[in-house]
Order: sequence, then C-alpha cells, then structure tokens
Amino acid sequence: MGRADFWVVASLFILLPPSEGKAEGGLTTKPWRDTSGAFGKQLSAQRSELVQRLATLKGGDEKLLGVKGIHLARARAANAHLKGAPSLPAFERYTGVVWDHLDLSTLTAPQRTRALRSIIVISGLLGAVRADDPTPDYRLKMGARMAPMGLVSRYWHDHLSVVLNKTFAGSTVIDLLPNEHRAAFTADTEKIVNYFVVGLNEKTGKAGGHDAKAAKGRLARHILTTCTSPAGALKSLKSFRDPRFVVEID
Repeated sequence: MGRADFWVVASLFILLPPSEGKAEGGLTTKPWRDTSGAFGKQLSAQRSELVQRLATLKGGDEKLLGVKGIHLARARAANAHLKGAPSLPAFERYTGVVWDHLDLSTLTAPQRTRALRSIIVISGLLGAVRADDPTPDYRLKMGARMAPMGLVSRYWHDHLSVVLNKTFAGSTVIDLLPNEHRAAFTADTEKIVNYFVVGLNEKTGKAGGHDAKAAKGRLARHILTTCTSPAGALKSLKSFRDPRFVVEID
C-alpha cells in the first residue's frame, strides 16, 4: 500500500451500526480479549466492565437482550463466555441486511483495503470496532438498559467521545448510524474537517427507517467504490441513486 493510499484510508471514516444477526463460531486461534483491535487499549476498561456484568447475569435475560427462545439461548451462551471467545473480523461477524448489501468480500483489493481501515462500527458491547478487528459473537444493543450502568449509549458516551474525536481529528467522517448509536458519542466538529450525518428518506420525504437498511448497505458500498479521497466524499454521497430512497445530508 503506497503513501497516497494510506493517506486516503487514514483521512476518511464511515460509521456503521453492527447487526443483530451475527455469524456463529470463529477462530479459536484468535481468541477475543477486551484489548483486541484498533480501539482495544483505549476502551478495554469499559469493555471489561460490561463483559464482567454480562457474565454475572449469566449472559442476560429476555428483557435485556430483546430476544426469545433459541435466539435467547444462543445470546446468553455467547455473552456469558466472552473472554477468550473465538473471533471473526467484524465484517465477517456482522450478517444483517446492511452488511449483506455492503458485501465487502466482492470489492476490489484497493476498495477492500479502504473499507477495512475506514469503516468504524459503533457497538453496544465493544464501543468502537474497525471492520477488520477481531470480534466475538455477542448481543447487547446500544439502546439496552443494564444495571448498574443504565442506558448503554449513555454509559459509553463520555469516554467514547474522547477516543473517537482523537481518531477523527483532521478527517472526513460519514455518519450512517441510527440515532441510538449516534447517542453514544458527541462529534467535535471543530476537530473534524467534515462531518456528514447521512440519512435515507423515502422520495415522499418520509424517514426510511428499517426498510432503508438494504439501501444503507448499498450506499456504504457506493462510497467505497466511488470515493478515493476525503475531498470527494460529498460528491460521492450526492451521486448515489436508489429506486426508493434518497440521501439526506446534515
């Protein structure tokens, strides 16, 4: 990777949510630790506290995790044994609609390099995760409430704001997050060169909501395939076309 490519990767970030759906299993040769990944050292104390609390709760109950039956059983088993759990890179762990339509595996090598370094996932359990970071199987929504921490997004807010603003200083950031994930930090727009909060609305003006998830994945892919420098971010966003949804930029 040349110096110019590194500059592109380091200066453009795309924020995405995790998915509720996750691939099972992972690599036992790469066990997950609270210090894993690009943000591990900075966020390990908060991750460790959440992991320990989930272990105490035996993985969590239906109210905390928001699922029932076999999905609850799987989530509890995963949450109760997070330390040393098998890991997968985040882009392989997350299997929801957004990630299916982003489809990183079919990008060209240069596009995939940009994607793995520039995509940051805002996660209820992990705080922030780069697309290529080791990630365990888990379930904890950013909008969940877990005693004694309270609302998970509020628990993360102050520390995650410091870490992300340091990471994003001097960069362009494209925020494709739902509101509950965006609530986990406050962007310092005096340090960040450009911060685009992006939504997808129906052509009637109605908010896209859940139905726009596939389009969000396609939009993220469009950015990665058309934007080769931070200066081109706005042009890339405005050039996206979808039969049902339109891009709204704040």
